[in-house]
Amino acid sequence: MKKPRIAIPVPTSFDPAYNERSWPEYAHAVEEAGGEAFPVPLDLNDQALETLAKEADGFLLPGSGADVDPARYGQEKQPECNQQDTARERVDGRILEVADELRKPVLGICFGTQLMNVFRGGTLIQHLTPMPVNHPAGRAIAVAHGTAVAKDSLVGELLTDEEAPERDGYLRLPVNSSHHQAVAIPGDGLRVTARSTEDGVIEAIEGPPDGPFLLGVQWHPERTTAISAASRAIFSRLVAEAQK
Repeated sequence: MKKPRIAIPVPTSFDPAYNERSWPEYAHAVEEAGGEAFPVPLDLNDQALETLAKEADGFLLPGSGADVDPARYGQEKQPECNQQDTARERVDGRILEVADELRKPVLGICFGTQLMNVFRGGTLIQHLTPMPVNHPAGRAIAVAHGTAVAKDSLVGELLTDEEAPERDGYLRLPVNSSHHQAVAIPGDGLRVTARSTEDGVIEAIEGPPDGPFLLGVQWHPERTTAISAASRAIFSRLVAEAQK
């Protein structure tokens, strides 16, 4: 059986070292799950981008060192906001349009989740003020905080009792964390399905049940596939949806 092809944009247009470090992690997670990962260059012209997006079976929108342009959600840029990446936003935006039009699956991670939300008319918290949770913890910390995951959600369906036991009606999944922004108001048709247990920051959003597979997580499952069944299951689900 032919492996489903998962398109993954190059994370940034301005930081080659970041790209070289992070893109292979996403590709490895997809390939471990049975997919074929390939990069989407950020300098493609509109026609080439359209062709590439239509040929892909699914999409993974990765993290980035940039922040989504606040003008896209009607806000002035705050001092703590990182630089914008117009090229990455253009590529992700067109991918999301094609995915919606052709009902192709999309997984967003960190920045990818935030852009997914803004694309659908949602807003972001530009900078998380100091809280009980170290959200910018980074890759050196495997578990930064817990999440409360809705049982009747895309992520909830993938969790095991061992890794995410139920408490007070939610599944409690420990995750890593590497961000300073987060979803504020969910975009059209998006449902919040996980929050940080300590401070309520939104950790996962998903599309409507009658739509194509659309999942965004704020943490980085690509970094923990070796130790987390949930991380592996997220990529396996993306590949399975793309196989359809």
